[in-house]
Amino acid sequence: MEKPILDIAQLGNPILRTKAKAVTDITDPKISQLIDSLIETAIASNGVGIAAPQVSQSFRLFIVASRPNIRYPDAPKMQPTAMINPKIISHSEQKVKDWEGCLSVPGLRGLVPRYQTVEVEYLTREGVLESKVLTDFVARIFQHELDHLDGILFLDRLESNQDLYSEAEYQKRIFDNTATEL
Repeated sequence: MEKPILDIAQLGNPILRTKAKAVTDITDPKISQLIDSLIETAIASNGVGIAAPQVSQSFRLFIVASRPNIRYPDAPKMQPTAMINPKIISHSEQKVKDWEGCLSVPGLRGLVPRYQTVEVEYLTREGVLESKVLTDFVARIFQHELDHLDGILFLDRLESNQDLYSEAEYQKRIFDNTATEL
């Protein structure tokens, strides 16, 4: 079965500001095909996650696919995981401010505050209810992708416009180690 690389909706596309619909039939072959295509699209785009609305599909479904790449050289490695109808059950009080970018917002990076730890629930592509505690970078990916399902972009989470950087300045900072730890 073909797993096409999908077009990524860009900032300004109304689907990125729309609340996605719950997946009601996990056994639908279209959902399985979408999951496969999302994984391929994330890998081809050097993404560490991607949500269905980012490929113009209004479903509460995203992929978390953390791995080191040019966009996130220090990302932990994990198998791409489909998360269907995901939600946060609880979270730490502590928030951490760290770098985020978005395949739908090319050319920009921001220092975004997110919960350091989240307890989450989601359905797997096989329909099994999973409950996990995610921390640090993977917790950040989950929160970023969950926001996509609610029509929220990382830009909406910035505390200040001074936390917004060009991709070029971000690359300079992470590779020259000139950024201060936050």
